[in-house]
Amino acid sequence: MRHRHFLKLFSAGAIMLSVLAGSALANPVVLFDLNSGKILQHEDAFKRWYPASLSKLMTAYVTFRAIAAGEVQLDSPIKVTKHSAAEPPSKMGFKPGSVMRLDNALKMMLVKSANDIAMAIGENVGGSQAAFAERMNAEATRLGMNGTHFVNPNGLYSPDQYTTARDLAVLVMAIRREFPQYAPWFSIEGLAVGKKAIPNYNLLIGRYPGADGMKTGFVCSSGFNMIGSATRNGRTLIAVVLGEKSAVSRAETAARLLDQGFDTPAAGAATVATLAPYGDTISANDLHDEICRKKAPEEQSEAPPAGADKAADKAADKAADKAADKDVPKSPYQEKLDHVPTLVAVGLGGATGPVPKAMLDQGGQEYADVPIPSWRPDIPPPAAAGSAVAGSAAQGDQPVKVAN
Repeated sequence: MRHRHFLKLFSAGAIMLSVLAGSALANPVVLFDLNSGKILQHEDAFKRWYPASLSKLMTAYVTFRAIAAGEVQLDSPIKVTKHSAAEPPSKMGFKPGSVMRLDNALKMMLVKSANDIAMAIGENVGGSQAAFAERMNAEATRLGMNGTHFVNPNGLYSPDQYTTARDLAVLVMAIRREFPQYAPWFSIEGLAVGKKAIPNYNLLIGRYPGADGMKTGFVCSSGFNMIGSATRNGRTLIAVVLGEKSAVSRAETAARLLDQGFDTPAAGAATVATLAPYGDTISANDLHDEICRKKAPEEQSEAPPAGADKAADKAADKAADKAADKDVPKSPYQEKLDHVPTLVAVGLGGATGPVPKAMLDQGGQEYADVPIPSWRPDIPPPAAAGSAVAGSAAQGDQPVKVAN
């Protein structure tokens, strides 16, 4: 009851955003019913936005389809390459050459939002970052995510990696409807890695009644993104929230939308599939200076600065405490869980399944994680090597598969 009391106070005076109503929220949002696909609320649903770690939902979807196609199994080995190990935080920090089961890798990616693990999954399942990104884009096209483009599996900033709230809704529907067996992975409260406990970044999990997924995301340019789902009385609603100013505010916004949705009967004919495009669908908002303006120049990189979530939340909390009345209850999303979280054990080892097919050559031998050397500038490459060299140059410093 305290939770709902807070939300009522928080939303006092706010204008409820309906399908036909005007703007009442500052950033892109979509609230929809998973079973019917009907949209209950939306704002700037087709506005181009940087997905950040919400990209990992597509990484999971591509991997689920690869499992279904027999390309890889849940107990297949996922090897940490030099390239994936070098990805910036959030990360697990395993050394190059470390091997884990695919199912454990997916849980670490979805709960910890580990960038190194997401890249390792992409490289192992796709054969390379570029090849996996091609598969991500192919799936986006097939699903009708017309405002989306990927270049990496973890969501680290790139001007060429973008999506929309509506497209993310399409992706969530595909994941939840096609692969219900993996739904519990999106609601894990925390991971146990040895003696270390890692909580889920999704603050709805364990706090919001009925919460059962899905994912959070943050880079400076995107702000704090979130997809939150909850089920009550057999009805599952999903809120897509982009561009919030802190981890707490994105959870509060998602919870408020879900509360309004559960209190409102399904209405309107527009669905995730039929909603017509509107507004600016080309330019993307870049929140880098607004979200990370206090960072030193060397920290203003394309990767999320270490501790950015905590720093932004501390600033928001301080401002809220200063302005708020003492009688107003603290946000439930600033509180610790009121119970001991259920942790799922993950770690290295145990990968007894077949090597992902993308990591095998035509003779069935596993590729080595060795970069192809570049030709000296003053010596032209052999004609037969031209295409290989061009491909290597296009990938920059990324390792290229070389057969042992």
